[in-house]
Amino acid sequence: MADAIRALAMDAVEQAKSGHPGMPMGMADAATVLFSKFLKYDAADPRWPDRDRFVLSAGHGSMLLYSWLHLSGHAGIGIEELKRFRQLHAVAAGHPEFGEHPAIETTTGPLGQGFANAVGMALAERILAARFGKSLVDHRTWVIAGDGCLMEGISHEAASIAGHFQLSKLTVLWDDNGICIDGDVGQTCSDDMLKRFQAYGWAVKRVDGHDPVAVEKALEAATRSRKPTLIACRTIIGFAAPNKAGTASTHGSPLGGSEVAAAKEALGWTSAPFEVPEDIKANWETAGRRSAGTRRSWLKRLANHPQKADFERAIAGRLPEGWHEASAALRARIAEDKPKVATRVASQRALEALVPAIPELIGGSADLTGSNNTNVKGFGPITPSNFAGRYVHWGIREHGMAAAMNGLALHGGIIPYGGTFLVFADYMRPSIRLAALMRQRVIHVHTHDSIGLGEDGPTHQPVETLASLRAIPNLYVFRPADAMETAECWELAVQRADGPSVLALSRQNLPALRQEAGENRAARGGYVLAEASGPRRATLIATGSEVQIAMAARATLEAEGIPTAVVSLPCWELFALQDESYREAVLGEAPRVGIEAALGFGWERWLGRDATFIGMTGFGASAPAEDLYRHFAITAEAVVAAVRRKAA
Repeated sequence: MADAIRALAMDAVEQAKSGHPGMPMGMADAATVLFSKFLKYDAADPRWPDRDRFVLSAGHGSMLLYSWLHLSGHAGIGIEELKRFRQLHAVAAGHPEFGEHPAIETTTGPLGQGFANAVGMALAERILAARFGKSLVDHRTWVIAGDGCLMEGISHEAASIAGHFQLSKLTVLWDDNGICIDGDVGQTCSDDMLKRFQAYGWAVKRVDGHDPVAVEKALEAATRSRKPTLIACRTIIGFAAPNKAGTASTHGSPLGGSEVAAAKEALGWTSAPFEVPEDIKANWETAGRRSAGTRRSWLKRLANHPQKADFERAIAGRLPEGWHEASAALRARIAEDKPKVATRVASQRALEALVPAIPELIGGSADLTGSNNTNVKGFGPITPSNFAGRYVHWGIREHGMAAAMNGLALHGGIIPYGGTFLVFADYMRPSIRLAALMRQRVIHVHTHDSIGLGEDGPTHQPVETLASLRAIPNLYVFRPADAMETAECWELAVQRADGPSVLALSRQNLPALRQEAGENRAARGGYVLAEASGPRRATLIATGSEVQIAMAARATLEAEGIPTAVVSLPCWELFALQDESYREAVLGEAPRVGIEAALGFGWERWLGRDATFIGMTGFGASAPAEDLYRHFAITAEAVVAAVRRKAA
C-alpha cells in the first residue's frame, strides 16, 4: 500500500516534469499507517463534520495527499487527475489548494502555515465540543510536517499555543529526513526538536518512519496522551531510489526515467506507470470505507440531537436568525447619541452587540486586549480547562494567531476575529494572504491605524500598511470614519462568507459624521457623505480619521463660495465592485483631493490625473497626534490651500 503512494508520486512528477517526489517516497510508510488505521474519515463523504482533519503542512509533497485520495476511493480524483498533476486547472495542483477537492482541508506550501492551521483546527474541535457535546464533536487533527515547517518561526508560535492549551487531539508526524533544499539540515539547524517540543508541553516520540509497527505504536500512544504529540519519523527522503535516496536531489525535481525504473525494481513494483494492482487498490478502498459505520452512527445521533439545527447552521456558516437586529439597534443608538469616540471603541460597542447574537463569533487578541478593545464583558476566556469561553488570549504571537484563526475558520462552525496593531499586519501577512486565497471568513481587528496613535512613534505608525493590505486580492480592508461606519463595517465583515476582512481602527477620538441609521452606506465601499451646495468645483475623498479633516475643509471652502463635496471611502474593494456609473456619480468630474494619513500609493486609482494627495511621504515621528498632523500638513488648512490652487 505504501509503495502504491511511492509509485504514483514518482509517475506524476515524472510526467509533469516538475514536483517533489522525495517526501512522498520517504513518508509513505508512516502515512499509510495513519490513513489505514487511525484517521477517521469516509471517502464517500469527505466533508463529514466529525471527520478527523488531516493537514499536509509540507505541502510540496502534495502527491502524498493526492495519491491517498485517489487510492482510498475519493470521487473527483481519478487517475486522469493524477496524470494532470501541476497542469492548468488540475485538481492535483503543485501544492494542495483548498477548494480544489473537498478532502483538501487547507492550502499549504508556505512552510509552517499548515502546522499552525492545524492548531486552529484542534482548538476549534475543543470549542465546538464544549458547545455541542462529544456526541457531535469528537475528532482528532493529524499533521505531516517537514524540517522546513519546524524551522519556520510560525511553528514556534503555533506549537507554543498548542502546548499551552493542551490540545491533546493534535498529533504531528515530523518527516525527520535530515535533508533540506541546500543539503544536510545539520548545516543550518542543530535544534533538539524533541526537547524543544517537550518544553512547549508536548509529548514526543522518535521512531523509524519505515517501520509500520513502530509508527502504529507511536500513534496509539498519541491517542491516549493528554498533550499534543510530536512523532519524529526518521525517514530516508526519496526512499528506494538507488542513486538519489537520502539526498537533496530528490526534494524538488523529477528522479528521471532510469532512476524511477530502478526505484520500482528495488521495491518489486512491476505495474505500468499510473497503474495499481487490483488487490492493493482494494485494500486502500477498504481503508477509505473504514469509518463509514462510524459516520452513519454519528448521523443518527445528529438526527436526534436537540441542537441539530443550530449545529448544522453553524457548520454551514449561516448566521443566526435575527442577528442583524442587535446591530440595527446599535446603529439607531449611534444616530441618536452621536458619540465622539475612537473607532476602536466603536468597534468594541459593535462587538457587544454582535457577540451575544452570534454564538460562533470567537474573539481574541495578541496581548493587546485593552488596546484593541476586542473583549466583551460576560464572555469569559478560553482556557486549557474550559473551552466554553468566547475569547482567546493568543499571547504575543501575531503570526501564529492569524494562521490558527485560518484553522478555526477552515474547521467550520466558528467565525474568528483577532486583534493587534495595524503595523503588525506585517508579521501576519502570509496568513492573511492565505485566508484571502482560500476565501475564509476571518476578521482582523487592527487598531492604532495611522500617525494618529501619536507618541509611540514611527515604529508603530503604519504609513505603508494600508497600501500593502489593499494589494492582496480578495481581502476587504475597512477603514471607518466614525462610530456609524464602524458598526456598518462590522456588519459587512461578519456577513462576508467568501473572504477575510481587516478593520483598520483609530486610537484617537473621532466626531460623529453621520446622522442617519437606515441604509448601510459603507456596503457600497464609498459614498457621498456631503454633497456640494452647487455644481462641484472640488471633491474631497478621504478614509477613516481623515474624513473629519475633509469635512472641516469643505465647511471653509463652501463659506468661500467654492462648492465642495466630501466622499467617504471606507472600503476600496467594495467600491471597486460597484458599477461604473455609481462610481462616476460619487467621484464626480471636479478636481479631486485625496486625504489619508498614509502613503499615497494606490490613490491614483480614485484621484485620476488632475488630482492632489494630502498624506504621508515617509515615516512618521514621535509626538502627540495633533502635532503630527500639523507637522506633516495633513490638515483642513492644507486641503483648503490645495483646492484654492486648483480653483484659481
